Amino acid sequence: MSDNILLHDRDARGVHTITLNNPKAFNVLSEAMLAAFQTAVDGVAADDGARVLVIAAEGRAFCAGHDLKEMRARPELAYYQSLFATCSKLMMGLRKLEVPVIARVHALATAAGCQLVAQCDLAVAAEGASFGVNGIDVGLFCATPGVALSRNMLPKQAMEMLLTGDFISATEARARGLVNRVVAPQALDAEVGTLVTRILGKPREAVAMGKTLFYRQLETGMESAYQLAGQTMACNMVHEVAQEGVQAFIDKRAPSWRP
Repeated sequence: MSDNILLHDRDARGVHTITLNNPKAFNVLSEAMLAAFQTAVDGVAADDGARVLVIAAEGRAFCAGHDLKEMRARPELAYYQSLFATCSKLMMGLRKLEVPVIARVHALATAAGCQLVAQCDLAVAAEGASFGVNGIDVGLFCATPGVALSRNMLPKQAMEMLLTGDFISATEARARGLVNRVVAPQALDAEVGTLVTRILGKPREAVAMGKTLFYRQLETGMESAYQLAGQTMACNMVHEVAQEGVQAFIDKRAPSWRP
């Protein structure tokens, strides 16, 4: 691996991979890591040919959250407000991407690292991975991680993790809705690849419209959600990808979608 704390690659299919690459520090979200991460996410957003983003990591941890040593060195309210605003901007940037974001979780994900997993659209975990929001152990309730966590699992399940600081296994994380799939470590790349391939087989335009609508409707009442969903489906239906897909179904052939 290189000396860069974050790596960003794109393949010919439009699949971006962002890899946290500071294993000695357990890939903490330091100021430098947050800045590099934001730049990479902005790069994905600017790529009209992007199809999927995979977030991975190197070393013994996926991500151990914020850099506590860095935070302790500047005990100032304004600094902490700025730091958490920067992290929140990054998390919302992942949500606002038109392409699906998949977390490839090979190991420990704690505090803001668990938040990162929860913020992704999909997540695949290795059997040995564990998840926690244990800031409470050092007197810091994981408030911002709780925002994403509470939108992945039932409130009482999230609150138990937030109040106790206890970790859950990958299997429990799947049962609670934090991750989609749990596989043996050696099968992690293949399982992520399977999801990527399935997504690449669908039209980008429909995926983009669908992702945007999915999260918008979650944050509104049911009546408004149905109105938004109906408008989105109508716009999707008049788009050429849906017209081609429906005609292909009628013709009993595979749809001819551009890459």
